[in-house]
Parts: sequence; structure tokens; C-alpha cells
Amino acid sequence: MDINLLVKVTARAWSLDILALLHKGVPGRQAALLGATGAGRTAFAQSLKHLTELGLLIRNPGHGHPLRPEYVLTEKGRAMAGVASRIRAFDIDKSADALLRRSWTVPVLALSGRPVHYSRIKGGLGQITDRALSRSLKDLQALNWITRDIENASYPPRPLYQAANMGARISRAVGVTP
Repeated sequence: MDINLLVKVTARAWSLDILALLHKGVPGRQAALLGATGAGRTAFAQSLKHLTELGLLIRNPGHGHPLRPEYVLTEKGRAMAGVASRIRAFDIDKSADALLRRSWTVPVLALSGRPVHYSRIKGGLGQITDRALSRSLKDLQALNWITRDIENASYPPRPLYQAANMGARISRAVGVTP
């Protein structure tokens, strides 16, 4: 899995849900997808447009009314939809589900499959700010999806982060190694 594509996909809250639903066979019409996700219309429309701009979805050229188009996965979209489907297949409670829809949660977990320093995660995600990364790590720790251990062998001591529990399962589902 390309980490840059993952970062772009997760930039919109409902993108993973839309891809997972299409992978499961939910019809690609906006009304069906909107009902299945439970998203608000505006956020849903932004996510759908975003996936189209990334080249993961296209309008089905030979089907539907022009004002009510049907969307289908592209080849690139099918690969990403498989990843999204594996992530969304996990039994995640509602409070954790909101965290999963945040921009940086899945990419941070993807790079934390094995012990890794803060700077390595930040470097792997490129455009993430220190504040966004710190908040993501703190929120993931609160759910026990990531562990933070202090590496005393180096001076000064540095924290090591590693996906744990559900975070480790999500990291494996994505398939990115730092």
C-alpha cells in the first residue's frame, strides 16, 4: 500500500466507508451509499468528489440519470477498496469509529506496525504537522491502539511507538511497513 495514497484517501472523513461499501457490493448510487454510511450530505458529497478526483471512482458511463449518477471503482480504486473493507470489517465501537474517520489515524497506525520513533512517523507522513501527529498519537494511546515506550538505550531517551490491539490489526490490514 502506498502511504501517500492512504494519506490522501483518509483526508476526507467518509472515504474509507464509501470504498468499503462499494467493495461489499452496495450499489454505487449516491442515495444508497449515503444511507449506508449515515454521513451528512455535505461531508458525504465532499468525500465522493475527493475519491473521484483521486481516480479511485468514476461515473458509470452507461448507467443512470445524469443528475443521479452511479459510481464504480477504478482498478486503482479496487485495490484501495480492499484495504478499506478489511479495516471497516473490524468490530469498532462508536467512540473509536469517530477517531478512525479522522485524517491521520489510519496513516499513523500504518507506519507504527513495528516500534518506530516520532521522527520516523513524521518523516513518513510528510505534510503532517507536529500538533496533528502529537494529537493523533495521544488519541490512539487513549484507546490503547498504540503504545509508547521510552527507549533508555539512547541519550537522550526517546519514545518508541507501536500499534497495539485494534491498532495493530488495522496496521496489518493496511500493509505498510515503516
